[in-house]
Order: sequence, then C-alpha cells, then structure tokens
Amino acid sequence: MTQTKKIKIVLVDDHKLLREGLRNIIEQKTNMFIIGEASDGREAIKMCSKLLPDVLVMDVAMPGLNGIEAAKQIHKNHPEIKIIGLSMHAGKQFIQGMFKAGAFGYLLKDGDADELITAITTVIEHKKYLSKHINQDFLSTLRKGDNIEKAPLSSREKEVLQLIAEGNSSKKIGEILFLSSKTIDVHRNNIMKKTDLHTISELTKYAIQQGLTTLEI
Repeated sequence: MTQTKKIKIVLVDDHKLLREGLRNIIEQKTNMFIIGEASDGREAIKMCSKLLPDVLVMDVAMPGLNGIEAAKQIHKNHPEIKIIGLSMHAGKQFIQGMFKAGAFGYLLKDGDADELITAITTVIEHKKYLSKHINQDFLSTLRKGDNIEKAPLSSREKEVLQLIAEGNSSKKIGEILFLSSKTIDVHRNNIMKKTDLHTISELTKYAIQQGLTTLEI
C-alpha cells in the first residue's frame, strides 16, 4: 500500500496565539505537519530557504517586512513553495499584491478551519484558491493583468516605504536593512520622485493604498 506523502507547512504570523490556533487545526490532519514557525517576513525568507516547505501560510500585514514583499522574495528563490496569504483584509490591493507576488491562495482570518485545510489541499495540487467570502471573479481579473500600482517601486524601495510609514527614522531603517542612513535617504528621495509625494502623511497613505502596511498590525 502506497503511503501518502505528508505536506510540510511553515506558519508565519506576528501573533503567537494565531499561529497556535493554525497549528491546532492543521495538526489534526494526519497528512499535514508543521515544520517551522516565523513571526515576520524576514524570518520567513530565511526559514523557507532552510526548511523548504511544501506550503507557506503567511500573514499579509506584518511590521517590518509585509507578507507581499516576503512572498515575492520567497517565490523568486523557491517557486515550488505554495504560498497562501492570510489576512483580515479583503481589499483589492492586498489580494492582488499577494497573487502578483506568487501566492497560490488567499484566506481571510475570519474563515473557518475547514477552509484552511481546503486551501492547503487545493494549492498543493497547483491550483489557485481564493477565500469563499471574496468574489471569485477576482481571479479572472488577475489573469487579465489588471495592475493598480502606478509607480514602479523596486522591492527595496517598498521595504523602505513600509518602514517609513511605520514611523521609523532613516537611522533605524538603516539598522534594520543593514544599510547606511545616507543610502536610506537616497531611497526615500527616489520614492518621493517616483510617486510625486513629498510628505510623510502622503507616503503613509500611499503605502496603505498599495497594501504595504495597515498601521493596525
């Protein structure tokens, strides 16, 4: 008798209680097991490179490095990992951002346990999954290449923009990204030129619109 291969899963969320809840749901299934947990996007990138899970269930809105940018880097380095975004937000910018970053699924946090399992079993079969509480026509919109992002910010600029919106100084951002304050200031100026926005409040609003932060995390 052929033994079913177990699905290796990594959980990423900055709230430990939520990770514990997800773990309890998943570990009830005999064909799934958690091989690692992370609390932020950067830790998730390192963990995926080390553990190579089959599925990554990751919060979309996390401080420091959000799930969209983390997903983009993970998908680039390990396209075989099936990423499922997990969020309280059903906004187009978050959903579109995750799928464009390479995610295979998107779940809302107020969904039920069965839907989490359904999403995992769906993406492992190389099929896209969108929460049943979101208009399913959205997937066809994504296939048409609808793009809400007008300013072509680089991944690094998006990281810097998120950290600016979250109230960090150039010095602090440099420490987080292991860059000099001068380099951060260059990125800040480039962001302002590309977006034609010149105040912190304008940049913060733009970061929220683009799904880089919610300021509720």
